[in-house]
Formats: sequence, C-alpha cells, structure tokens
Amino acid sequence: MADCMDLLTRFAGNVRRLRAKKKFSQKALAEKIGISVSYVSMLERGQRSPPLETIEKMAKALGVTASSLLGGR
Repeated sequence: MADCMDLLTRFAGNVRRLRAKKKFSQKALAEKIGISVSYVSMLERGQRSPPLETIEKMAKALGVTASSLLGGR
C-alpha cells in the first residue's frame, strides 16, 4: 500500500510542477482535458487516484509521456 501512496504522491507533484511550468491554471488544465477544477485540485493533492485515461489526457495536455507523470523527477 505504501508503494501505491508513493506513486500517487509522485504523480501529484509531477502534475503540479508541469502544470506550473506550462503556466496553466488548474482551470485551464481541467478545461483542456474535460474534467472539473476540483478534480484537478484533488489529483494535485494526491487525494484521488486517476484512471489511466485521465493520466493519458493529462500527459498529452502537458506535452509529456504518461510514464513521466508517474516517474520520479
């Protein structure tokens, strides 16, 4: 279970960092991939575990691979 939490924490940090690097607001990212702003916020805080489809959409919107969202810096 700890490994799953580590992955979720890493994903959350990567999304937050890459979104800021792209200068996207949470609202802009949410609109780009068709999810709510509150869901983006929960993902960035590691409070939700996204389905693979959402990870793929986020990666595409942020211009990175899905594996880079899940991997370490």
